[in-house]
Amino acid sequence: VLRDDFRQPPGDVVVAAGEPAVLECVPPRGHPEPSVSWKKNGVRVSDKDERLTVRGGKLMVASTHKSDAGVYVCVATNVVGERDSEPAELVVF
Repeated sequence: VLRDDFRQPPGDVVVAAGEPAVLECVPPRGHPEPSVSWKKNGVRVSDKDERLTVRGGKLMVASTHKSDAGVYVCVATNVVGERDSEPAELVVF
């Protein structure tokens, strides 16, 4: 089972360059419990970037760069399939 509705979709975030940013997402209810990943501008966010951490649905950017700005989507995945949240924008000024 994987419901359609995100319990908490991410919201837009505005930060100054160098500040940390947190995008929060609570995935839809599912069985098994869905895992959360993120896409930025349609591309899966890599966990190879040490500034980025995904934990418990949150995407944390330790120190934002101008290049982090963009449109982020929270992706909930389990054996049934995957659901994308509404997009949220990260603005870095």
